[in-house]
Amino acid sequence: MSTRAYVGLGANLGDGAATLRTVLTELAALPGVQRCRASPFYRSAPVEASGPDFINAVAALDTTLAPLALLDGLQALEHRHGRERPYRNAPRTLDLDLLLYGEQALDTPRLILPHPRLHERAFVLLPLRDLAPDLQLPQGSYADLLGGLRDQAIERL
Repeated sequence: MSTRAYVGLGANLGDGAATLRTVLTELAALPGVQRCRASPFYRSAPVEASGPDFINAVAALDTTLAPLALLDGLQALEHRHGRERPYRNAPRTLDLDLLLYGEQALDTPRLILPHPRLHERAFVLLPLRDLAPDLQLPQGSYADLLGGLRDQAIERL
């Protein structure tokens, strides 16, 4: 039995759009991933960080992987693409965040589900809405949440 998981994708070092196109293919090829669909790409200014603009998207995965096994796969892809973590919110070649895993709530040292800042990020909410407009978010409706984020610079590519 598979579960629908949503993954946030972002990159602001190198050719972010090319990186995201490549990693979407790699996500689809992960063992245990049966289907991968992607939102349109967005360009967004960094939030609580500095550096170049990000290219962002969200992927919907149908997967048989458990949440922590999926997280391991995401982190392996980040590593393969040269992700370094010199300090919090540093610019990055690739950032993959597990946003939602079905309706599961989880709070461990490695993973919190739903993602604790999902509702504070236009660069997550807009592509997620494109991909899953009827999804019920635990923090509120897309309209209500996005209404409070009008100060975050973002454009659909």
